[in-house]
Amino acid sequence: MKLYLYIVIGLLPLFSLSQDKVEGMVMEANTENKHIGLPGANVYWMNSQIGTITNDEGLFSIPFSTDYNKLIISYVGFESDTLTINEPKMLHHALRPSNELDEVVVQKKRDAVQKAYFSAQNVITVNSAELLKAACCNLSESFETNPAIDVNFSDALTGTKQIQMLGLTSPYLLITQENIPMVRGASQAYGLTFTPGTWVESIQITKGAGSVVNGYESISGQINTELVKPLTDKKLFVNGYFNRNGRMELNTHLNSRLNEKWSTGLYIHGNKRSQKEDRNGDGFLDAPLADQINVMNRWQYQNPETGWVSFLNLRFLNDEKQVGQVDFDPDTDRIASTPPVLNGNELWGSEIDTRRFDSSLKLGYVFPELPFQSFGFQASYSNHRQDAYYGINRYEITHESIYSNLIFNSIIGDTKSKFKTGLTFAYDGYDELVNITDFSREDTSVGAFFEYSYDNLEKVNLTAGLRIDTHNRLGTFVTPRLHIQYTPWERGSLKASFGRGRRAANIFAENQQVFATARQIQILNSEGSVYGLDPEDAWNYGVSFLQGFTFLNRPGNVTVDFYKTDFKNQVVVDWENPRAVSFYNLDGKSYANSFQFEVNHEILKNLELRTAYKYYDVKTAYRDGVLQKPLLAQHRYFANLGYETEPKENGGQWRFDYTLHRVGKQRLPNTDVNPPEFRLGDFSASYNLMNTQVTKVFSNQFEFYVGGENLTNFRQINPVLGDENPFGLNFDTSIVYAPIMGRMFYAGFRYNL
Repeated sequence: MKLYLYIVIGLLPLFSLSQDKVEGMVMEANTENKHIGLPGANVYWMNSQIGTITNDEGLFSIPFSTDYNKLIISYVGFESDTLTINEPKMLHHALRPSNELDEVVVQKKRDAVQKAYFSAQNVITVNSAELLKAACCNLSESFETNPAIDVNFSDALTGTKQIQMLGLTSPYLLITQENIPMVRGASQAYGLTFTPGTWVESIQITKGAGSVVNGYESISGQINTELVKPLTDKKLFVNGYFNRNGRMELNTHLNSRLNEKWSTGLYIHGNKRSQKEDRNGDGFLDAPLADQINVMNRWQYQNPETGWVSFLNLRFLNDEKQVGQVDFDPDTDRIASTPPVLNGNELWGSEIDTRRFDSSLKLGYVFPELPFQSFGFQASYSNHRQDAYYGINRYEITHESIYSNLIFNSIIGDTKSKFKTGLTFAYDGYDELVNITDFSREDTSVGAFFEYSYDNLEKVNLTAGLRIDTHNRLGTFVTPRLHIQYTPWERGSLKASFGRGRRAANIFAENQQVFATARQIQILNSEGSVYGLDPEDAWNYGVSFLQGFTFLNRPGNVTVDFYKTDFKNQVVVDWENPRAVSFYNLDGKSYANSFQFEVNHEILKNLELRTAYKYYDVKTAYRDGVLQKPLLAQHRYFANLGYETEPKENGGQWRFDYTLHRVGKQRLPNTDVNPPEFRLGDFSASYNLMNTQVTKVFSNQFEFYVGGENLTNFRQINPVLGDENPFGLNFDTSIVYAPIMGRMFYAGFRYNL
């Protein structure tokens, strides 16, 4: 093993047409002198925006420039090193685990948010330092300090936050966990709340069409979550959190390296809210009573002598929520009769109970004689069961999912030209009950893909992919995707992409807020293959330009991007009649245009400013005409200011973070046929949201933080229409455009060994 790695490092120059690069391998230092590559390590030039990450074998290549000579290599759980590089060269460098050091010297921190200059895809990486800027109790709350993702509330009861990108809601995103599809199907509404923030090592946000390797469902982009690794995570980590509204959380990580090949981790999360809050006096809980236990066991195996590496995850979750009127008691007030019998004195309430088991396996093999060639196998199984009732409405779904993906990687000629090819199999079984109607179904698909990438880090990078899939409901179809990046001048990066996405809309799982209303459910088509509706089909086109700069001797960057999503067919969710919600196939045009302008700059030493303006033009042909998408602000402004003091020798420092969201007016669904007291008007008011957090790091082992959300105390005045008669015709909790809770303060701690 050691011999072939030295040969690989020695032969790497032969695979490159340009020698103006620094290439090599990042490894883990160990006493056995065995070379264990570190995939995903950061390699970048100090005081620049030029960087890369190591591949699955720990190999990297980065352009060399005489403007920089300090190369920083970092990896979570290992001590960062700064190397002096004065000429293009080959190097292999070993990082030491941070727990081996008596003293930590921080020479230069890596940006908490990294933008890929040389990747063909428009990828934004959010690392753990960024996630610590806010409470980030779960994945849905991990985007408050990032302008790429918009965070909205899905309804007036559950407190669930819904994410949007490029003007489209999360079902149009492919949400993966370590590149295995995770939040989809039955978990679409609440699945983001099932990944605790402390389990997240980094998040990769891809705008526009994603990779064909990961499937055909991505339309507006992909969000991939990398979890902490047993090998590199702290041996012991404890995080506690409490907020003013009675929410309590506890996270514990226990990691152990069993031997040089095996590591394991046990991750335990629990949260609870038993405090009843009704600050607006409408008689309904402002936030749900909740109880969740979430346990994951993770195994990591790597054998550098044979080239094998693998991860195995096992996870069990039990989540219980109660929402509705403050005095509702499930034991005495639940309406269980079918059809419901009402006497006029009932209290309205809801319980949403979810039990989920999921497992995943990742297996990789690097050919010892051909280290640029490898294969990988991904597989997952999940069983997701949700039992819920919303007043007199009943919704139950069990979703069993099986997924597998076999991938082969190699090169064509030299390492500038690479390809991936493979096969995908997926099965989804749904047992779904809406009141007394059974919508059970089974979906199966088999697909093959080929993706070619050309990497010339100096000028052009290209990724072109094609996959063909056969689905029992969607038919046989082709998915092409293309990403291209061009470097016109120093620190400039121009990117363009286009691609197709196709999906089966799970209309009830994705729109559960409809059950907490008096609206009738109408499906207006019957000839389609999914609920009588046709599959959704869309093309996404985008262009982005990133320019790095230095102003007052401090780095910064400017980004301008524009994306268009054009639907060939869409399942239209029509809320324009306050007495009903209608689902029907698109008859006309539907599109989403997204424009973003962003400036980031270190304005003073250790003081960073990120600002962004976003404009959305999202319109759909409804039965009543072409209308702007409801509950979407056309104009949004974002600003984040972060400052931290210089760390002391023991790691002690202060960190300060402030975030502003300016949310423009939003078109509201039509309520004209309601009585005057239940009409909302055409548009909501615009408003500001301010969040802040202060962290005191006492040492490398312990820190304490306090923060506040919605400091302006802005609240929607009437989030529950018809609250005085929740079983009447005007009851509606789905029209939510602003926070329900007012100003909220929280505190927490983090401890590790």
